[in-house]
Amino acid sequence: MRSESTALAKLPALGANGPYESRTTEIVTDVTGKPVAQLSLVPWLFAQRSIRTLRRATPPDPARRRELLTEAGRLFASGTVDGVSPEAYHRTMAEVAGMPISIVRDLTGQVGDYAAAAYDAVHQARPIGAADSWRDHRTKQGSGVWTRRGEVLMVHAPANSPAVHQAWLDALALGYRVAIRPSQREPFTPYRLVAALRAVGYGDDQVVLLPTDHPTADRIISEADVAIAFGGDEVARRYGASTLIMPFGPGRSKILLTSGVDAEQHMDTIAESVAGHAGTGCVNATAVFVEGDPAPVAEAIAKRLGELPSLPPGDERAKLPVRQADTARAVDEYLRGKAGNAKPLPHGSSVVDELGDGSAVLRPAVFLLDHQDAPQARIEMGFPCVWIVPWKRDGDWLAPLRGTLALTALTDDDALIDALVAEPTIDKIHVGDHATTWTRPGLPHEGYLGEFLMRTKAVVVD
Repeated sequence: MRSESTALAKLPALGANGPYESRTTEIVTDVTGKPVAQLSLVPWLFAQRSIRTLRRATPPDPARRRELLTEAGRLFASGTVDGVSPEAYHRTMAEVAGMPISIVRDLTGQVGDYAAAAYDAVHQARPIGAADSWRDHRTKQGSGVWTRRGEVLMVHAPANSPAVHQAWLDALALGYRVAIRPSQREPFTPYRLVAALRAVGYGDDQVVLLPTDHPTADRIISEADVAIAFGGDEVARRYGASTLIMPFGPGRSKILLTSGVDAEQHMDTIAESVAGHAGTGCVNATAVFVEGDPAPVAEAIAKRLGELPSLPPGDERAKLPVRQADTARAVDEYLRGKAGNAKPLPHGSSVVDELGDGSAVLRPAVFLLDHQDAPQARIEMGFPCVWIVPWKRDGDWLAPLRGTLALTALTDDDALIDALVAEPTIDKIHVGDHATTWTRPGLPHEGYLGEFLMRTKAVVVD
């Protein structure tokens, strides 16, 4: 995006030979329905040629990659990129994605910090017995060498948070060339990040931004060597069996509160888990399992979340996501249809709070369920929506906790923690007052991405 004027901005593709403005475009609107930018959509042949150019390119050497990523992260977070200041980017991102501007600002800084740490962080996944290069002295006796599974990574990016773009920085750190297909709803974050990388010295043949229609997006995946795709259950079903595509589906993150633990003492952690970062992420808790009576816990959570204000995304005090009003009403209708016999708190309330300008705040939804295997507990929404569920340590007590990205366990039971850590379908365990949203560079998300991008081969050098 090349200016901060009020005119409709043109957002070109960033191909392997520079910016490209297509005759086929998509209008990007803000949450009030106002047009903000004209996004160029590339045809299949352009995308195919770009990816083939990436495959022929040579990545910078490792020391240079570390330097470039650090510089790009600093520029992305706090510099002017392609004529756009950080403040203008924050404002546009908030208005288009409906994410509170203070959260956009925090996550922008988080992405910048991650870029600086990416080279070291990604190497946490390297097996201790493997070297980075065949030139390592260990190969004289024979050693494992950590190598890429391919040359080009394709990324199907979502619109829910700037933070999702940290993932493909790992691939650049490992020497992959990367093609990003951005969401048409929020292309500004990947555009800014790719433009920042190019501004500090990454070549056009190292990382490209390829906005496309959906049929072309599917074809791009088959053209790349490996891919990561974000989405819902459909994405997980479509790509889950492939060894060359890593799907990032729903997180279905959870909190477990065992008997004897005072929920009120941990309410900050619970509220942050549910509504932190506006409740839009896969690491936001969608269910709280309570050993004992869940009703008081549900009421306390509903009271705390009910205090969050309904404000437009550009307001510094905003904490909740905003959507176009008709979209928000459709979300509410979908949720009510799926809730079934779950008890809403407060009773019968809608999640839609219209702001009068064509947009609406999605207010927190809290539901009380009556048994631990209720199917509603697996419903994940793109705003703070949480199901409070009774839980008992009898029978297959692990069953309702399986299939979880992040689980915060508020318990002092070591044997229980042992079982949770051993459970293969739970990716992250936070014991005590660590919200499900908490992370830092170097920690695995759904495992280390490096485990997917790399392999170890035996090398012996005479």
